[in-house]
Amino acid sequence: MRCADYKHLGAPLSSLLQKGLWLFIIASMPSLTYAQISFSAAIDLALKNSPRVKIAEDDAKRAAVSLSELKNAFIPSITGSSGLGASSGITLNVPTIFTISAQSLVFNYSQLGYIRAGRLGVQAADQSLRGIREQVEEDAIVTYLSLDNAYQCQAAIRSQYEYALRLVSIVQERFEAGYENELELKKARRTALQIKLQKSELEDQIATLTEHLSGLTGLANESELIFPESIPRDELSSVILSESVPTCPDSPNILSAEADAKAKLERASSDSRHTWMPQVAFEAQYGRISPFNGVSTYYNLNGNYNTLSAGVQFQFPFLDLGRKAKTRESMVEASRAGHQVASLRSQQREDCVQLQHSYSQLATRAELTELDQEIATTQLKMALLQQEQGVVTSTSPPVTPKEGQNARIQERQRYVDMIEATEQLHEAKVHLLRQDGKLDEWVNSLASHVKASRSNP
Repeated sequence: MRCADYKHLGAPLSSLLQKGLWLFIIASMPSLTYAQISFSAAIDLALKNSPRVKIAEDDAKRAAVSLSELKNAFIPSITGSSGLGASSGITLNVPTIFTISAQSLVFNYSQLGYIRAGRLGVQAADQSLRGIREQVEEDAIVTYLSLDNAYQCQAAIRSQYEYALRLVSIVQERFEAGYENELELKKARRTALQIKLQKSELEDQIATLTEHLSGLTGLANESELIFPESIPRDELSSVILSESVPTCPDSPNILSAEADAKAKLERASSDSRHTWMPQVAFEAQYGRISPFNGVSTYYNLNGNYNTLSAGVQFQFPFLDLGRKAKTRESMVEASRAGHQVASLRSQQREDCVQLQHSYSQLATRAELTELDQEIATTQLKMALLQQEQGVVTSTSPPVTPKEGQNARIQERQRYVDMIEATEQLHEAKVHLLRQDGKLDEWVNSLASHVKASRSNP
Protein backbone atom coordinates (compact mmCIF):
# COMPACT_ATOMS: atom_id res chain seq x y z
CA MET A 1 0.00 0.00 0.00
CA ARG A 2 1.31 3.41 -0.89
CA CYS A 3 1.63 6.35 1.51
CA ALA A 4 -1.20 8.10 -0.23
CA ASP A 5 -3.49 5.27 0.76
CA TYR A 6 -2.97 6.20 4.45
CA LYS A 7 -4.08 9.80 4.08
CA HIS A 8 -7.69 8.99 4.87
CA LEU A 9 -6.52 7.54 8.24
CA GLY A 10 -4.61 10.67 9.33
CA ALA A 11 -7.49 12.49 10.99
CA PRO A 12 -8.76 9.52 13.07
CA LEU A 13 -5.24 8.66 14.20
CA SER A 14 -4.53 12.24 15.17
CA SER A 15 -7.76 12.38 17.14
CA LEU A 16 -6.94 9.15 18.97
CA LEU A 17 -3.46 10.39 19.81
CA GLN A 18 -4.84 13.65 21.19
CA LYS A 19 -7.43 11.82 23.31
CA GLY A 20 -4.78 9.44 24.61
CA LEU A 21 -2.48 12.33 25.48
CA TRP A 22 -5.25 14.13 27.38
CA LEU A 23 -6.17 10.95 29.26
CA PHE A 24 -2.53 10.48 30.24
CA ILE A 25 -2.28 14.08 31.47
CA ILE A 26 -5.52 13.83 33.45
CA ALA A 27 -4.45 10.52 35.00
CA SER A 28 -1.07 11.99 35.93
CA MET A 29 -2.59 15.05 37.62
CA PRO A 30 -3.17 14.71 41.39
CA SER A 31 -6.79 14.50 42.38
CA LEU A 32 -8.23 17.61 43.97
CA THR A 33 -9.80 15.50 46.70
CA TYR A 34 -6.80 13.27 47.25
CA ALA A 35 -5.83 15.02 50.48
CA GLN A 36 -9.38 15.06 51.81
CA ILE A 37 -10.26 12.59 54.51
CA SER A 38 -13.66 11.34 55.60
CA PHE A 39 -15.08 11.71 59.08
CA SER A 40 -14.69 8.06 60.10
CA ALA A 41 -11.26 7.75 58.46
CA ALA A 42 -10.04 10.78 60.43
CA ILE A 43 -10.99 9.06 63.69
CA ASP A 44 -9.27 5.82 62.65
CA LEU A 45 -6.07 7.61 61.58
CA ALA A 46 -6.03 9.64 64.78
CA LEU A 47 -6.15 6.43 66.84
CA LYS A 48 -3.41 4.82 64.73
CA ASN A 49 -1.05 7.80 64.60
CA SER A 50 -1.55 9.34 68.03
CA PRO A 51 1.70 9.26 70.08
CA ARG A 52 -0.41 9.24 73.24
CA VAL A 53 -2.18 6.05 72.16
CA LYS A 54 1.14 4.44 71.22
CA ILE A 55 2.64 5.35 74.59
CA ALA A 56 -0.40 3.88 76.37
CA GLU A 57 -0.10 0.72 74.27
CA ASP A 58 3.57 0.42 75.25
CA ASP A 59 2.60 0.87 78.90
CA ALA A 60 0.04 -1.93 78.58
CA LYS A 61 2.64 -4.21 76.98
CA ARG A 62 5.14 -3.35 79.70
CA ALA A 63 2.59 -4.21 82.40
CA ALA A 64 1.92 -7.58 80.73
CA VAL A 65 5.65 -8.29 80.51
CA SER A 66 6.11 -7.34 84.17
CA LEU A 67 3.37 -9.78 85.16
CA SER A 68 5.03 -12.50 83.09
CA GLU A 69 8.34 -11.76 84.81
CA LEU A 70 6.73 -12.20 88.23
CA LYS A 71 5.18 -15.51 87.21
CA ASN A 72 8.41 -16.79 85.67
CA ALA A 73 10.07 -16.72 89.11
CA PHE A 74 8.48 -20.15 89.68
CA ILE A 75 9.93 -21.56 86.44
CA PRO A 76 13.49 -22.90 86.79
CA SER A 77 16.16 -20.81 85.15
CA ILE A 78 18.97 -22.90 83.66
CA THR A 79 22.49 -21.67 83.13
CA GLY A 80 25.61 -23.36 81.82
CA SER A 81 29.26 -22.50 82.27
CA SER A 82 32.55 -23.94 81.08
CA GLY A 83 36.25 -23.21 81.35
CA LEU A 84 39.76 -24.63 81.48
CA GLY A 85 42.76 -23.59 83.53
CA ALA A 86 45.89 -24.80 85.33
CA SER A 87 46.14 -25.25 89.07
CA SER A 88 48.87 -26.06 91.60
CA GLY A 89 48.23 -27.96 94.82
CA ILE A 90 44.86 -28.71 96.25
CA THR A 91 42.07 -26.56 94.87
CA LEU A 92 39.59 -24.83 97.10
CA ASN A 93 36.80 -25.64 94.64
CA VAL A 94 36.56 -28.76 92.57
CA PRO A 95 37.44 -27.72 89.00
CA THR A 96 34.92 -28.73 86.35
CA ILE A 97 34.96 -28.75 82.59
CA PHE A 98 31.37 -27.53 82.45
CA THR A 99 28.56 -26.96 84.93
CA ILE A 100 24.79 -26.79 84.44
CA SER A 101 22.74 -25.13 87.17
CA ALA A 102 18.99 -24.73 87.64
CA GLN A 103 17.14 -22.75 90.28
CA SER A 104 13.63 -21.45 90.83
CA LEU A 105 11.27 -20.25 93.47
CA VAL A 106 8.99 -22.94 94.90
CA PHE A 107 6.95 -20.93 97.39
CA ASN A 108 6.97 -17.31 98.48
CA TYR A 109 3.89 -15.74 100.01
CA SER A 110 5.01 -12.23 99.05
CA GLN A 111 5.62 -13.29 95.46
CA LEU A 112 2.01 -14.46 95.16
CA GLY A 113 0.87 -11.03 96.29
CA TYR A 114 3.18 -9.36 93.79
CA ILE A 115 1.59 -11.46 91.04
CA ARG A 116 -1.88 -10.33 92.10
CA ALA A 117 -0.61 -6.75 92.07
CA GLY A 118 0.82 -7.35 88.59
CA ARG A 119 -2.59 -8.47 87.32
CA LEU A 120 -4.13 -5.30 88.73
CA GLY A 121 -1.36 -3.33 87.03
CA VAL A 122 -2.35 -4.87 83.69
CA GLN A 123 -5.97 -3.85 84.33
CA ALA A 124 -4.87 -0.31 85.18
CA ALA A 125 -2.81 -0.06 81.98
CA ASP A 126 -5.68 -1.40 79.87
CA GLN A 127 -8.13 1.10 81.37
CA SER A 128 -5.64 3.91 80.87
CA LEU A 129 -5.28 2.89 77.22
CA ARG A 130 -9.04 2.88 76.83
CA GLY A 131 -9.32 6.35 78.37
CA ILE A 132 -6.63 7.80 76.12
CA ARG A 133 -8.26 6.26 73.04
CA GLU A 134 -11.54 7.93 73.99
CA GLN A 135 -9.77 11.24 74.49
CA VAL A 136 -8.17 10.99 71.05
CA GLU A 137 -11.51 10.02 69.49
CA GLU A 138 -13.17 12.98 71.16
CA ASP A 139 -10.41 15.32 69.99
CA ALA A 140 -10.66 14.10 66.40
CA ILE A 141 -14.47 14.33 66.33
CA VAL A 142 -14.60 17.82 67.84
CA THR A 143 -11.81 19.09 65.58
CA TYR A 144 -13.44 17.68 62.44
CA LEU A 145 -16.87 19.11 63.28
CA SER A 146 -15.37 22.44 64.31
CA LEU A 147 -13.49 22.67 61.02
CA ASP A 148 -16.67 21.92 59.08
CA ASN A 149 -18.58 24.59 60.99
CA ALA A 150 -15.73 27.03 60.45
CA TYR A 151 -15.93 26.53 56.69
CA GLN A 152 -19.68 27.18 56.78
CA CYS A 153 -19.13 30.35 58.80
CA GLN A 154 -16.36 31.44 56.42
CA ALA A 155 -18.68 31.23 53.41
CA ALA A 156 -21.34 33.22 55.25
CA ILE A 157 -18.90 35.88 56.47
CA ARG A 158 -17.46 36.32 52.98
CA SER A 159 -20.95 37.15 51.71
CA GLN A 160 -21.52 39.33 54.74
CA TYR A 161 -18.31 41.25 54.06
CA GLU A 162 -19.33 41.84 50.45
CA TYR A 163 -22.68 43.19 51.69
CA ALA A 164 -20.85 45.41 54.19
CA LEU A 165 -18.60 46.85 51.46
CA ARG A 166 -21.66 47.48 49.32
CA LEU A 167 -23.29 49.19 52.30
CA VAL A 168 -20.27 51.48 52.71
CA SER A 169 -20.49 52.33 49.02
CA ILE A 170 -24.21 53.11 49.28
CA VAL A 171 -23.80 55.29 52.38
CA GLN A 172 -20.83 57.03 50.75
CA GLU A 173 -22.93 57.92 47.71
CA ARG A 174 -25.80 59.12 49.90
CA PHE A 175 -23.35 61.14 52.02
CA GLU A 176 -21.93 62.84 48.94
CA ALA A 177 -25.45 63.54 47.77
CA GLY A 178 -26.34 65.05 51.14
CA TYR A 179 -28.81 62.36 52.27
CA GLU A 180 -26.60 60.91 55.04
CA ASN A 181 -24.41 62.46 57.67
CA GLU A 182 -20.81 61.58 58.46
CA LEU A 183 -21.80 59.57 61.53
CA GLU A 184 -23.77 57.06 59.41
CA LEU A 185 -20.79 56.70 57.09
CA LYS A 186 -18.50 55.95 60.01
CA LYS A 187 -20.97 53.40 61.36
CA ALA A 188 -21.04 51.65 58.00
CA ARG A 189 -17.26 51.59 57.85
CA ARG A 190 -17.11 50.28 61.40
CA THR A 191 -19.51 47.47 60.49
CA ALA A 192 -17.30 46.53 57.53
CA LEU A 193 -14.17 46.57 59.70
CA GLN A 194 -15.83 44.41 62.34
CA ILE A 195 -16.78 41.83 59.73
CA LYS A 196 -13.29 42.02 58.23
CA LEU A 197 -11.76 41.34 61.64
CA GLN A 198 -14.19 38.46 62.19
CA LYS A 199 -13.24 37.11 58.77
CA SER A 200 -9.52 37.28 59.62
CA GLU A 201 -10.02 35.60 63.00
CA LEU A 202 -12.00 32.82 61.34
CA GLU A 203 -9.23 32.25 58.80
CA ASP A 204 -6.74 31.91 61.66
CA GLN A 205 -9.09 29.47 63.40
CA ILE A 206 -9.37 27.36 60.24
CA ALA A 207 -5.59 27.30 59.86
CA THR A 208 -5.18 26.22 63.49
CA LEU A 209 -7.86 23.52 63.27
CA THR A 210 -6.41 22.23 59.99
CA GLU A 211 -2.94 22.02 61.49
CA HIS A 212 -4.30 20.22 64.56
CA LEU A 213 -6.30 17.72 62.49
CA SER A 214 -3.26 17.19 60.27
CA GLY A 215 -1.19 16.39 63.34
CA LEU A 216 -3.84 13.98 64.63
CA THR A 217 -4.20 12.07 61.36
CA GLY A 218 -0.60 12.29 60.17
CA LEU A 219 -1.67 13.76 56.80
CA ALA A 220 -0.17 16.74 55.04
CA ASN A 221 -1.59 20.13 55.96
CA GLU A 222 -3.91 20.98 53.05
CA SER A 223 -6.32 23.86 52.63
CA GLU A 224 -9.26 21.46 52.20
CA LEU A 225 -8.50 18.57 54.51
CA ILE A 226 -12.01 17.47 55.45
CA PHE A 227 -14.80 15.98 53.35
CA PRO A 228 -18.02 17.53 54.73
CA GLU A 229 -20.31 15.11 52.87
CA SER A 230 -18.87 12.23 54.92
CA ILE A 231 -20.25 13.59 58.21
CA PRO A 232 -23.21 11.40 59.29
CA ARG A 233 -25.46 14.35 60.04
CA ASP A 234 -28.61 12.27 60.56
CA GLU A 235 -26.90 10.07 63.17
CA LEU A 236 -25.32 13.14 64.74
CA SER A 237 -28.67 14.90 64.96
CA SER A 238 -30.33 11.83 66.50
CA VAL A 239 -27.66 11.75 69.20
CA ILE A 240 -27.93 15.49 69.80
CA LEU A 241 -31.72 15.38 70.07
CA SER A 242 -31.78 12.38 72.40
CA GLU A 243 -33.06 13.27 75.85
CA SER A 244 -31.43 10.44 77.76
CA VAL A 245 -29.87 11.54 81.02
CA PRO A 246 -26.23 10.41 81.30
CA THR A 247 -25.51 8.18 84.27
CA CYS A 248 -21.83 9.11 84.18
CA PRO A 249 -20.28 5.83 85.35
CA ASP A 250 -16.67 5.65 86.42
CA SER A 251 -14.48 6.79 83.56
CA PRO A 252 -11.54 4.69 82.34
CA ASN A 253 -9.20 7.08 84.12
CA ILE A 254 -10.95 6.40 87.43
CA LEU A 255 -11.02 2.64 86.80
CA SER A 256 -7.31 2.77 85.98
CA ALA A 257 -6.53 4.76 89.13
CA GLU A 258 -8.65 2.37 91.20
CA ALA A 259 -6.85 -0.69 89.83
CA ASP A 260 -3.50 1.01 90.44
CA ALA A 261 -4.51 1.79 94.03
CA LYS A 262 -5.48 -1.86 94.61
CA ALA A 263 -2.17 -2.96 93.11
CA LYS A 264 -0.24 -0.68 95.46
CA LEU A 265 -2.23 -1.97 98.42
CA GLU A 266 -1.49 -5.56 97.37
CA ARG A 267 2.24 -4.80 97.09
CA ALA A 268 2.22 -3.15 100.51
CA SER A 269 0.45 -6.16 102.01
CA SER A 270 2.97 -8.49 100.37
CA ASP A 271 5.86 -6.45 101.74
CA SER A 272 4.40 -6.66 105.24
CA ARG A 273 4.23 -10.49 105.00
CA HIS A 274 7.86 -10.88 104.05
CA THR A 275 9.07 -11.40 107.63
CA TRP A 276 8.41 -14.71 109.37
CA MET A 277 6.98 -16.24 106.21
CA PRO A 278 8.80 -19.29 104.80
CA GLN A 279 10.50 -19.02 101.45
CA VAL A 280 11.23 -22.21 99.53
CA ALA A 281 13.67 -22.33 96.61
CA PHE A 282 14.74 -25.16 94.33
CA GLU A 283 18.35 -25.65 93.28
CA ALA A 284 20.02 -28.29 91.11
CA GLN A 285 23.53 -28.55 89.65
CA TYR A 286 25.42 -30.94 87.43
CA GLY A 287 29.11 -30.71 86.59
CA ARG A 288 31.86 -32.67 84.85
CA ILE A 289 35.03 -32.69 86.98
CA SER A 290 38.16 -31.70 85.11
CA PRO A 291 40.69 -34.58 84.77
CA PHE A 292 43.51 -32.16 83.93
CA ASN A 293 44.04 -30.54 87.30
CA GLY A 294 45.09 -33.61 89.26
CA VAL A 295 41.91 -33.69 91.29
CA SER A 296 42.19 -37.47 91.80
CA THR A 297 45.47 -36.88 93.63
CA TYR A 298 43.69 -35.06 96.42
CA TYR A 299 40.18 -36.54 96.18
CA ASN A 300 39.13 -40.18 95.99
CA LEU A 301 36.79 -40.00 92.99
CA ASN A 302 36.70 -43.76 92.38
CA GLY A 303 36.80 -43.00 88.67
CA ASN A 304 33.57 -40.97 88.74
CA TYR A 305 34.07 -37.52 87.26
CA ASN A 306 30.36 -36.58 87.37
CA THR A 307 28.91 -34.46 90.14
CA LEU A 308 25.21 -33.89 90.72
CA SER A 309 23.24 -32.13 93.46
CA ALA A 310 19.57 -31.20 93.82
CA GLY A 311 17.37 -30.02 96.67
CA VAL A 312 15.20 -27.32 98.16
CA GLN A 313 16.22 -24.51 100.46
CA PHE A 314 14.04 -23.11 103.26
CA GLN A 315 14.47 -19.58 104.54
CA PHE A 316 12.74 -17.87 107.47
CA PRO A 317 13.48 -14.12 107.51
CA PHE A 318 12.86 -12.77 110.99
CA LEU A 319 14.62 -9.38 110.93
CA ASP A 320 14.82 -7.05 107.93
CA LEU A 321 14.66 -3.37 108.87
CA GLY A 322 15.02 -2.26 105.24
CA ARG A 323 12.00 -4.31 104.20
CA LYS A 324 10.07 -2.97 107.19
CA ALA A 325 10.74 0.63 106.13
CA LYS A 326 9.74 -0.21 102.56
CA THR A 327 6.47 -1.64 103.89
CA ARG A 328 5.63 1.65 105.59
CA GLU A 329 6.42 3.52 102.40
CA SER A 330 4.24 1.17 100.36
CA MET A 331 1.36 1.63 102.78
CA VAL A 332 1.57 5.41 102.47
CA GLU A 333 1.59 5.18 98.65
CA ALA A 334 -1.44 2.87 98.72
CA SER A 335 -3.31 5.24 101.02
CA ARG A 336 -2.48 8.18 98.78
CA ALA A 337 -3.66 6.28 95.69
CA GLY A 338 -6.96 5.47 97.41
CA HIS A 339 -7.53 9.14 98.29
CA GLN A 340 -6.69 10.12 94.72
CA VAL A 341 -9.37 7.75 93.40
CA ALA A 342 -11.94 9.34 95.71
CA SER A 343 -10.88 12.80 94.53
CA LEU A 344 -11.14 11.82 90.85
CA ARG A 345 -14.58 10.29 91.38
CA SER A 346 -15.83 13.40 93.16
CA GLN A 347 -14.42 15.65 90.44
CA GLN A 348 -16.07 13.56 87.74
CA ARG A 349 -19.47 13.83 89.42
CA GLU A 350 -19.11 17.62 89.59
CA ASP A 351 -18.02 17.84 85.95
CA CYS A 352 -20.87 15.60 84.86
CA VAL A 353 -23.53 17.68 86.64
CA GLN A 354 -22.01 20.90 85.31
CA LEU A 355 -21.84 19.51 81.78
CA GLN A 356 -25.49 18.39 81.92
CA HIS A 357 -26.64 21.87 82.94
CA SER A 358 -24.36 23.47 80.35
CA TYR A 359 -25.72 21.17 77.65
CA SER A 360 -29.29 22.10 78.52
CA GLN A 361 -28.43 25.79 78.22
CA LEU A 362 -26.56 25.26 74.95
CA ALA A 363 -29.52 23.33 73.50
CA THR A 364 -31.83 26.25 74.35
CA ARG A 365 -29.35 28.72 72.89
CA ALA A 366 -29.05 26.69 69.68
CA GLU A 367 -32.82 26.61 69.36
CA LEU A 368 -32.96 30.37 69.98
CA THR A 369 -30.30 31.18 67.37
CA GLU A 370 -32.06 28.95 64.84
CA LEU A 371 -35.30 30.85 65.44
CA ASP A 372 -33.46 34.19 65.15
CA GLN A 373 -32.00 33.08 61.84
CA GLU A 374 -35.42 32.11 60.52
CA ILE A 375 -36.81 35.48 61.59
CA ALA A 376 -33.91 37.30 59.92
CA THR A 377 -34.41 35.27 56.73
CA THR A 378 -38.12 36.13 56.66
CA GLN A 379 -37.39 39.80 57.27
CA LEU A 380 -34.82 39.79 54.48
CA LYS A 381 -37.27 38.23 52.03
CA MET A 382 -39.91 40.80 52.92
CA ALA A 383 -37.45 43.67 52.61
CA LEU A 384 -36.18 42.50 49.22
CA LEU A 385 -39.73 41.97 47.98
CA GLN A 386 -40.74 45.48 49.04
CA GLN A 387 -37.58 46.90 47.51
CA GLU A 388 -38.10 45.12 44.18
CA GLN A 389 -41.82 45.83 43.89
CA GLY A 390 -41.72 49.24 45.51
CA VAL A 391 -44.54 48.37 47.89
CA VAL A 392 -45.44 51.18 50.28
CA THR A 393 -48.08 50.94 52.97
CA SER A 394 -49.19 53.15 55.80
CA THR A 395 -47.31 50.96 58.30
CA SER A 396 -44.22 50.16 56.24
CA PRO A 397 -42.23 52.90 54.52
CA PRO A 398 -40.30 52.11 51.34
CA VAL A 399 -37.20 49.96 51.80
CA THR A 400 -34.03 51.79 50.77
CA PRO A 401 -30.91 50.02 49.35
CA LYS A 402 -29.17 50.81 52.64
CA GLU A 403 -31.86 48.99 54.63
CA GLY A 404 -31.71 46.08 52.19
CA GLN A 405 -27.96 45.69 52.72
CA ASN A 406 -28.41 45.91 56.47
CA ALA A 407 -31.01 43.15 56.27
CA ARG A 408 -28.57 40.98 54.30
CA ILE A 409 -25.81 41.62 56.82
CA GLN A 410 -28.15 40.86 59.72
CA GLU A 411 -29.33 37.59 58.16
CA ARG A 412 -25.76 36.38 57.57
CA GLN A 413 -24.80 37.29 61.14
CA ARG A 414 -27.74 35.32 62.51
CA TYR A 415 -26.66 32.37 60.36
CA VAL A 416 -23.12 32.54 61.76
CA ASP A 417 -24.52 32.72 65.30
CA MET A 418 -26.61 29.61 64.61
CA ILE A 419 -23.59 27.69 63.26
CA GLU A 420 -21.48 28.64 66.29
CA ALA A 421 -24.24 27.65 68.73
CA THR A 422 -24.66 24.33 66.94
CA GLU A 423 -20.92 23.71 67.14
CA GLN A 424 -20.91 24.31 70.89
CA LEU A 425 -23.89 21.97 71.27
CA HIS A 426 -22.15 19.23 69.26
CA GLU A 427 -18.99 19.59 71.30
CA ALA A 428 -20.93 19.40 74.58
CA LYS A 429 -22.78 16.28 73.39
CA VAL A 430 -19.51 14.57 72.46
CA HIS A 431 -18.19 15.40 75.94
CA LEU A 432 -21.33 13.91 77.46
CA LEU A 433 -20.96 10.74 75.40
CA ARG A 434 -17.44 10.29 76.72
CA GLN A 435 -18.55 11.02 80.28
CA ASP A 436 -21.31 8.42 79.91
CA GLY A 437 -18.87 5.85 78.49
CA LYS A 438 -20.73 5.62 75.17
CA LEU A 439 -18.39 7.50 72.84
CA ASP A 440 -16.56 4.41 71.61
CA GLU A 441 -19.90 2.63 71.08
CA TRP A 442 -21.17 5.58 69.04
CA VAL A 443 -18.01 5.70 66.91
CA ASN A 444 -18.31 1.96 66.22
CA SER A 445 -21.95 2.42 65.21
CA LEU A 446 -20.88 5.15 62.79
CA ALA A 447 -18.27 2.83 61.28
CA SER A 448 -20.92 0.11 60.85
CA HIS A 449 -23.24 2.63 59.20
CA VAL A 450 -20.51 3.69 56.76
CA LYS A 451 -19.76 0.06 55.83
CA ALA A 452 -23.46 -0.65 55.33
CA SER A 453 -23.90 2.42 53.11
CA ARG A 454 -20.92 1.37 51.00
CA SER A 455 -22.21 -2.18 50.55
CA ASN A 456 -25.71 -0.88 49.67
CA PRO A 457 -25.14 2.20 47.51
